[in-house]
Amino acid sequence: MDLWSKKVWGIITQVTLILLSSSGATKGEVCHSPLVSNLLPSSFRSSSQLSGSHGPGFAKLNRREGAGGWSPLTSDRYQWLEVDLGGRTHITAVSTQGRYGSSDWLTAYLLMFSDTGHNWKQYRQEDSIGAFPGNSNADSVVQHKLQHPVIARYVRLLPLDWNPNGRIGLRLQTYGCAYDSDVVSLDGRSSLLFRLSPRPRQTTRESISLTFKTLRNSGILLHAEGQSEHSLVLELQKGKLLLLLRKGRSSSPDRQHLVSLGNLLDDQHWHHVAVEHHSTHLNLTVDKSTLWVQIPPRLTHWDHDQMSVGADHGLGSRRSVGLNRNFHGCLENLVYNGVNLVDLAKKKDQRVTVKGTVTFSCAEPVFVAMTFTSPQSFLRLPRLTEAPSTGTSVGLQFRTWNEAGLLLTFDLPKEEGAVWLYLSKARVHLQIHKSGRAPLELNAGQSLSDGQWHSVELISRRGHLTVSVDGGEGATAHASPPFLITTGGQLFFGGCPPEGSSQECMNPFKAFQGCMRLLTVHNQPVDLIPVQQRLMGNYSHLQIDMCGIIDRCSQSHCEHGGSCSQSWSTFHCNCSGTGYNGATCHSSIHEQSCEAYKHKGNSSGYYYIDVDGSGPIRPQLMYCNMTEDKTWMVIQHNNTDLTRVRPSPGEDQHSAHFEYASEEEQLAAVVSQSEHCEQELTYHCRKSRLLNTPDGPLLSWWVGGPGAGQVQTYWGGAPPGSQQCACGLQETCVDPKHYCNCDADRAEWANDSGLLTHKETLPVRSLVLGDVQRPGSESAYRVGPLLCHGDKNVWNAAFFDKETSYLHFPTFHGELSADISFLFKTTSSSGIFLENLGIKDFIRIELGSSTEVLFSFDVGNGPLEVRVTAGSPLNDDRWHRVRAERNVKEASLRLDELPAATQEAPADGHIHLQLNSQLFIGGTASRQKGFRGCIRSLQLNGVTLDLEERARITPGVQAGCPGHCSSYGSLCRNRGRCLERPSSFSCDCGSSAYTGAFCDREVSASFKSGTSVSFTFREPALNELNGSSSSSSGSPSSSIRSDVNLRAENVSLSFRTSQSPALLLYVGSHHREYLALLLNKHDMLEVRYRLDSSKDAEILRSAVRNLANGQLHAVIVSRLADAVSVQIDQNTREDFNLTSDVEFNAIRSLVLGRVDDSGELDPELSRLASLGFTGCLSGVLFNSVSPLKAALLHPDNSPVVVTGPLVQSVCGSTSADPYAAETTHHLSGQSGSVGTGQPVVNAIRSDSALIGGVIAVVIFVTVSALAVMARVLYRRKGTCQSREAKTAKPDDNNPELAFSGQTGSHNGPSENQREYFI
Repeated sequence: MDLWSKKVWGIITQVTLILLSSSGATKGEVCHSPLVSNLLPSSFRSSSQLSGSHGPGFAKLNRREGAGGWSPLTSDRYQWLEVDLGGRTHITAVSTQGRYGSSDWLTAYLLMFSDTGHNWKQYRQEDSIGAFPGNSNADSVVQHKLQHPVIARYVRLLPLDWNPNGRIGLRLQTYGCAYDSDVVSLDGRSSLLFRLSPRPRQTTRESISLTFKTLRNSGILLHAEGQSEHSLVLELQKGKLLLLLRKGRSSSPDRQHLVSLGNLLDDQHWHHVAVEHHSTHLNLTVDKSTLWVQIPPRLTHWDHDQMSVGADHGLGSRRSVGLNRNFHGCLENLVYNGVNLVDLAKKKDQRVTVKGTVTFSCAEPVFVAMTFTSPQSFLRLPRLTEAPSTGTSVGLQFRTWNEAGLLLTFDLPKEEGAVWLYLSKARVHLQIHKSGRAPLELNAGQSLSDGQWHSVELISRRGHLTVSVDGGEGATAHASPPFLITTGGQLFFGGCPPEGSSQECMNPFKAFQGCMRLLTVHNQPVDLIPVQQRLMGNYSHLQIDMCGIIDRCSQSHCEHGGSCSQSWSTFHCNCSGTGYNGATCHSSIHEQSCEAYKHKGNSSGYYYIDVDGSGPIRPQLMYCNMTEDKTWMVIQHNNTDLTRVRPSPGEDQHSAHFEYASEEEQLAAVVSQSEHCEQELTYHCRKSRLLNTPDGPLLSWWVGGPGAGQVQTYWGGAPPGSQQCACGLQETCVDPKHYCNCDADRAEWANDSGLLTHKETLPVRSLVLGDVQRPGSESAYRVGPLLCHGDKNVWNAAFFDKETSYLHFPTFHGELSADISFLFKTTSSSGIFLENLGIKDFIRIELGSSTEVLFSFDVGNGPLEVRVTAGSPLNDDRWHRVRAERNVKEASLRLDELPAATQEAPADGHIHLQLNSQLFIGGTASRQKGFRGCIRSLQLNGVTLDLEERARITPGVQAGCPGHCSSYGSLCRNRGRCLERPSSFSCDCGSSAYTGAFCDREVSASFKSGTSVSFTFREPALNELNGSSSSSSGSPSSSIRSDVNLRAENVSLSFRTSQSPALLLYVGSHHREYLALLLNKHDMLEVRYRLDSSKDAEILRSAVRNLANGQLHAVIVSRLADAVSVQIDQNTREDFNLTSDVEFNAIRSLVLGRVDDSGELDPELSRLASLGFTGCLSGVLFNSVSPLKAALLHPDNSPVVVTGPLVQSVCGSTSADPYAAETTHHLSGQSGSVGTGQPVVNAIRSDSALIGGVIAVVIFVTVSALAVMARVLYRRKGTCQSREAKTAKPDDNNPELAFSGQTGSHNGPSENQREYFI
């Protein structure tokens, strides 16, 4: 073909495509034609008519014949108007109008559709809304385009509300176009077999689509198979669609893949199914739900050349003996890879084999069902036929989600009693009360609230009574009553009429909500159509000729893996084990960072961290190291030990890869939201170069950063891209010609270590070491855990100083679930925190008054409000926390720690929150009712809004908000002092005997008889005693001595001992005056004061006994002038008065334990002082001086002298940790030990998995044995548990010892913080 011809054909092809696309567009537009205007009057039916001129045939839009429209005889919610369109039609819209020239019109109505004029289906919009708004007058036309077009023959409209000053009046029109389809009907014994040969060429995309309807809840829709024995099965099981992919004939799990979708598909309505195969995955669609399915590699190759429709025979499948799995129902438009297989069957194509009786129209049986919609629903049937003298029988089928409800009740003849057939705990129960006899009760069946159809039959014959469930398959119960049970008159199904009605019926059980059908009385079927027409019996809140059961869990609103269960009117989410709570398992129960845990008053330990709150990232267990100034988040990986490099034969390099305990998304979120992250990188070397020189070849590198990471060419302590180590930056390398110590290539051990602090390059993913193979080369490396501190989200705040100021952000998208949390502080009594508007919808949180927070919103059901009222003013300039959540089930609002207030959402109302304006923070678009104060840590669906960034460019709003101690100062305990920071706060423990982030960790030590701790008072310390300074006792002190006279002291300490007598504390002066706390030989406390050196000491004896019992006791002694008080544990305070001087002059020193210089003491006290103290002391505080804290934590810069053994220990803190259960976990995955006074010491290990495994087992067994022994010794000893600090002197010739002290200080819990469960 020449070039010109090719151009012509190209033009023709383009024109054809344009015409086809235009034709498609025209068809879409044409499918809006009026469908009712030309119908005959016989196409219209109604429940009743007011007169001949008000008949249904006059209900055509804009027509004035007759009385100008249809009006029923009575105006109630049981009326209906029906239109027969003559055939199945594509319906796209509906219009309504009132009756011409009248006051009669509808204000709301329901739409029903059907193929047969029976088994109606209610049309529901996107939010499961059934009601359509109607008219506001008789003449205007209101049109509703259907969000999802409907294919049906019959349309029925049910009035819900109408003009209160008129009656029901209606004219209508439906719009759409003709619908053509290829239908086949299978009777449960018939099937179609298609030979798809020649086999379709392999493509990367294959598809199957069909539509079906059935009354049977099980049956095979199709079974496709190819030469490679790959098969695909679409099958109904209990109303769910199953898709089975299988390789070969085996049913083993590794050779098949099964997924399910949908429910209640046996409702005799059309359901659409589509399977789209895309090489490695497929999309399974059932009606409006689509499931993305990853296909196992062994099942991705499809080569189907045969397909059985309606059965699985003919393909070599093994069938269950006696079990008919064939499909019984109708199929429509079955298309495989673009080929309409039903059309092939209709044309009797040779590739199609028909088995059994197949018809190409849909033959449907008619079962008239009824729906009991509410607790007020009931059906009353009169006595239809005379009960046989030999007995009676009543049967029915039902389906429900409720476990309880009345099925049937009737009176026995002559009012001798009553019979109740009911559901309880999803079982059928029969209860018979007959006068003068004991109640008779039977039960049968189980799990009958599963939404499936179940049958129940009650049969009574002389001397025999039977209750049968599911034809006996679900169980049968028998009894032999001595009397005949027959129906005495009326029968009531589902419930009873309201009290006060003339109809006698009593229901001691719950009313039934669900569907019933196939009612039989005395083996005769009950026709419900006359009941619907009010020609027989009576009913209320009943929908006849339809089953309105809804599956609320197939498209589950339960988030984060919560399991869904349902009742008739609602669903429930079980959030157990998910880490989330709320009605839909939306909100995380965990904090988003260690910083957030700390500021709830928690101490160091393991916590679950949920970095994105209600977002998709799962919570992860992490260690939080909460120090006095920073809160570190510790993320471990698979090798944080110092590891000896052992060269592998044939390899020039050594590689190490690091797998982190956190998932990738969580790792990235932690690094992003932290203010600072760091990771230790260490290399120990002997004749093993590291980076060489910046201009030479690169010997080693590491990979770090998010995702797969990038190659990094610098070492710890140096900037990125520098190809240097820390010593090169500081110009301290052992060889100035090189930029790393190891690059000097010396025979002595050296090391390059430092911290990686650039977050963009963290964490370290892998490490490659290049100079490890030369003779004499030795090396070891360590990559520490990732450490991060600071949470930019927690302290992100803005201050609104005007009521007209606000911040605006993009529209908030929380259509189905929305959670909002923030903290605020203010001195104003009202103001709007947050507002976002839509066309009609909105969401708003505001301070309604000085004691009330209000959460309001509208999703289309009208405004809803949730309020929480506080017991004290909220405008107290303290931080208060607000947490609001709105989901499809309820809205909740929580303020601080007050109980949450909730508001349930309507069961079948609108559920989508549709907003389109900007999100306003601190005000509104109208600049009215703005908020004045601070808003902090604002999060919407787990995402933090950067208030500070937006505030910096917004007039009237300031970034940040200081002043946290007023809210969090109470967290600083034991005389700790709250210090303000620009973001956050800290606790200064300088004047406390305790340490830790909140001054809540005791400082205690074990004393032996020869132990002495002597604190010498010098000028700074004396100033502290007088309250002139708040500096720590651990700060350097001057050697200048100054005489100070004290008129008051406060002494507190805790002790545990079995020794008596014993000296606990001694304070001496330069004037031979002293204060002594001791236990006398009667195990009682004595306080001895000698404030006048010329007189004997005054002895104050406490009445509390048995203080040397090995238990922990707390003592507080306070003196003001001559008044002394003593408080021991929780006993009553004891008061004393001194009779000598009231000034303690020129104090010199404080001694704990043995007093070596006892020459100035009286003989008795001197003898006692020489004995020393054996036991445990904790929390020792003399005014603001803590000698034990100075000795243990600041020995180098404190005026303290320690002689004899002093071992830090745990006396037994009285400070309870409310999260103790959460902060103690197995630590078997971490090697090494941590002892106070020494760094983490980890043995050098090989990369060999075998050796590592053996070592791990040995360490675990050893640690377990030691832990058991320690526990036994602890129980027997009953005194202080101590962990003595040990140190090892490094040896240059021993690399193990040379490396042992090089680990960081934030790697994990210290030994004192760990607990092991054995």
